[in-house]
Amino acid sequence: MKILLKSLIVTGILVVSCAKNPFTGKSTMAFKKNSDIFPAAFQQYNQFLSENKVLKGTSDAKRIETIGMKIKAASERYLTANGYSDYLNDYKWEYNLVESKEVNAWCMPGGKIVFYTGILPVCKDDAGIAAVMGHEVAHALANHGQQRMSAGLIQQFGAIGTALAAEKYLPKYQNEAMQAYGAASTVGGMLPFSRAHESEADMIGLTLMAIAGYDPINAVKVWERMSAQSEGKAPPEFLSTHPSNQTRIDELTALLPQAKAEAAKFGVTFK
Repeated sequence: MKILLKSLIVTGILVVSCAKNPFTGKSTMAFKKNSDIFPAAFQQYNQFLSENKVLKGTSDAKRIETIGMKIKAASERYLTANGYSDYLNDYKWEYNLVESKEVNAWCMPGGKIVFYTGILPVCKDDAGIAAVMGHEVAHALANHGQQRMSAGLIQQFGAIGTALAAEKYLPKYQNEAMQAYGAASTVGGMLPFSRAHESEADMIGLTLMAIAGYDPINAVKVWERMSAQSEGKAPPEFLSTHPSNQTRIDELTALLPQAKAEAAKFGVTFK
């Protein structure tokens, strides 16, 4: 029985469907297809909207939608130019502004986006909104939700393997082994994985906002304002799902020439 279970675990890990990130060219984990993920995401999004105060018709709500459409158009231009004209066929873009003091924005798989009013002062202007919008759209385009689900399954497989390996020990040591695995797989695996996604979304988002006509230097300015607002209260980077504010500022600054070069391919230039 143990041999069978171990074989199933190994098989589950090795038989991994792969997808290709059109922005990096890298293969990514894809245990579940978007055709399965998107409908559930759309349902959750609609439920969220029904339970929160969505602002419609205000100047800020219109700005969110207008800028979102520009970033979407930039995505389409980039993907079509790079041989991925059908990539967005199943995406159902939607942009909503929700009243909340929370300084946040997010995008669900398939292109369902929410901005909280609390992040608008940090964005400051249209270019700042475009920087955040590009980042959130990038998460959806790179299928980061799909990858997180896949990584979670691998972590579960590892937990099963650890439990099987620890069966010969006393319950006390079995518990200690499971706790050690949980901590190690989170700090050494899941958290770095999440931070890598954030950095990748920063890179892709910078390119998209530039193609849409917004000077990418404004992404750096957004994170400078975010850093000033946080007043150093963020947890240590290695214990966080996100890179530190300073890391993001440094990485975005280094990526500015690349983003501008990509935008120039579409006839967009900056002083």
